[in-house]
Amino acid sequence: MTSRLEGKVAAISGSTRGIGRAVASAFLAEGAKVVVNSRDGVAAAGVARELGGDSVGVAADVTTEAGAAALVEGSLNAFGKLDIFVNNAGTVHAGDTLGMSLADWDSVIKLNMTAVFLCSREAARAMLGAGGGVIINTASVQAFAPFPRRLAYGSSKAAVVMMTRIMAAEWAPSVRVNAVAPGYVRTEMTARLEAEGRIDFNAISGRTPQGRMAEPDEIAGAYVYLAGAEASFVTGETIVVDGGWLAFGAFEGI
Repeated sequence: MTSRLEGKVAAISGSTRGIGRAVASAFLAEGAKVVVNSRDGVAAAGVARELGGDSVGVAADVTTEAGAAALVEGSLNAFGKLDIFVNNAGTVHAGDTLGMSLADWDSVIKLNMTAVFLCSREAARAMLGAGGGVIINTASVQAFAPFPRRLAYGSSKAAVVMMTRIMAAEWAPSVRVNAVAPGYVRTEMTARLEAEGRIDFNAISGRTPQGRMAEPDEIAGAYVYLAGAEASFVTGETIVVDGGWLAFGAFEGI
């Protein structure tokens, strides 16, 4: 049986841990060559070695034009082409809106939204000049449901959904652009938020119809699908992978 991404080259921003690392591992398992990215070149190279297969690490700060271009150029230099680009790098600010500083706002918007624009633009330039490709953005259930004390994060992820649609319409038919919107996932970032008392894993699991939070590997499958030939007629869409979070609209007992 042929692997679904055999011969493809994929670059994934923010892929040394969490969902990004899981996507990198899943792509490799499906036959792709993978570019692991982080601002920290040592970390990127280390994860690439740990993952094995045809993978390399590229250091780049994707919030800058130079960094976004460097990630795409690094992919082309390493493997000669770029078929798939995943915008995964992201951050969150959890806190009351009245207490949020402009620096807090800017830090989230810069990584969650501006980096998506910059990397998508650079990836699409390379792909359109080479016959096409696939871009997959990382959104969130918070793009669709308001979460108090997550103003910058929810706003940025809602923007990613709209950016996905606009880019899909603009770059069709050569470049497909889609997004994945995860629910709560057990990652280093959510573990930090729980340790800081900003979220409660038990409460989240109780609110989720599946009765638990997702593991990163469970989210990665949606990226594999969107990257492959099975999704050849899918563009401008956002796949929600949330264990039923958005489907559950009431508290039990009401």
